[in-house]
Amino acid sequence: MTCMMMMMEMESSKWVVFMTIACGLLVLRSILKSVNWWVYESKLGVKQYSLPPGDMGWPFIGNMWSFLKAFKSRDPDSFISSFVSRYGRTGMYKALMFGKPSVIVTTPEACKRVLTDDTNFEPGWPRSAIELIGKKSFISIEYEEHKRLRRLTSSSINGMEALSLYLTYIEENVISSLEKWSNMGEIEFLTQIRKLTFKIIMHIFLSSASEPIMEALEREYTTLNYGVRAMRINIPGFAYYKAFKARKNLVAIFQSIVDERRNQRKGSLAKKANDMMDALIDVEDDKGRKLGDEEIIDIMLMYLNAGHESSGHITMWATHFLQKHPEYLQKAKAEQEEIVKKRPSTQKGLTLKEIREMDYLYKVIDETMRIITFSLVVFRAAKSDVNINGYTIPKGWTALVWFRSVHLDPEIYPNPKEFNPNRWNKEHKAGEFLPFGAGTRLCPGNDLAKMEIAVFLHHFILNYQLEQVNSKCPVRYLPHTRPMDNCLGRVKKCSPALT
Repeated sequence: MTCMMMMMEMESSKWVVFMTIACGLLVLRSILKSVNWWVYESKLGVKQYSLPPGDMGWPFIGNMWSFLKAFKSRDPDSFISSFVSRYGRTGMYKALMFGKPSVIVTTPEACKRVLTDDTNFEPGWPRSAIELIGKKSFISIEYEEHKRLRRLTSSSINGMEALSLYLTYIEENVISSLEKWSNMGEIEFLTQIRKLTFKIIMHIFLSSASEPIMEALEREYTTLNYGVRAMRINIPGFAYYKAFKARKNLVAIFQSIVDERRNQRKGSLAKKANDMMDALIDVEDDKGRKLGDEEIIDIMLMYLNAGHESSGHITMWATHFLQKHPEYLQKAKAEQEEIVKKRPSTQKGLTLKEIREMDYLYKVIDETMRIITFSLVVFRAAKSDVNINGYTIPKGWTALVWFRSVHLDPEIYPNPKEFNPNRWNKEHKAGEFLPFGAGTRLCPGNDLAKMEIAVFLHHFILNYQLEQVNSKCPVRYLPHTRPMDNCLGRVKKCSPALT
């Protein structure tokens, strides 16, 4: 009897210890969860009560762990879904992201407001992104400086005159690349497209460059992109560490190009700018101040990165979606065949007029950009306390404009993850489609990017088909949405070819 009582007392003691540890862990969890409130919210005084609902996460790392966990899974949208399930469809949620107290904005109206209100918002990119892309790039410079440099640089990549200058070069390279790929057997389709788009953007911004330089730049840009949205951990083995090394290598390459251009000018008369690099070296402000090497390099680095990454990925996904949906492929192909049939016999190659007639193909491109949402979020910092929909975004906090939530909202786009170009037969409200952002910081190369994609798709759907090795290959979502095998497959010629 005594033995049995002792055993019961021991079991009871184990439960007491277990419950004590469990309660201690709950108390510790509560304390840790309160740290960010003490650091970021308590100092706001009464304004803290007008913050949107949300969760500031764990000390220091905030919500980054859950963000990275979601985007490394097969369900990246579970990150925002967790806020919605806990706090309702409020459209705005407080969080601690990329080391900054933030408000995630997920509705079209609020996104549009943040992007177009230059009085109350300025770029608010994380320190890690600024260090990788450049302190003198568009993502961090002041409004007036941005406006001046954008006016200068965008003239080279937007507008009918600029586009007409590049159309022939783009088309020639698309045709030659497709021919080459069709003879290469199994290729990484995405990798080859990215090389093509990089060659095109290099021509536009640097006129020409040797093959080794282009390959070196493209290789370093790939590494750089893996670190742009990674946590800022500058330790060997981490994405940011590798990306920072890649930036140093890119800067060294660009510096050699700038030095070469400056040396070419010594002892000679000033010449008219021939490409973006020349334009940046020549430009001066009202006081005669010219850009320094750091400014030129950061602007070039930013443009070349943006100019090939987005168009390369969207081109690959558009091709993939069309191959998976024969009904849309046939409709797009019929449109392109009609364009070719109407062409005068003396005409060789596409014209801007023909590209403007690609109504259905542009719907395909828009639908691809909507589903993929190449840039899932952009960063703005509140310059003053801003009230949106009854919630306050405090001065100094970051507004995260979450494009992905807008583009995949089932109330705006029924069955949002279904590829359906026909949904673009109707107009959408401002703020409901933001593939290039909005406001004064709208991507300046949007017209060029869409034209480049259209030229590629024109020739591909008329003359080629893609046989993917694994059409159901798992997808990675960071830094950009892409198949894990980089769309491994074979490009095959269709017979007979029309063009």
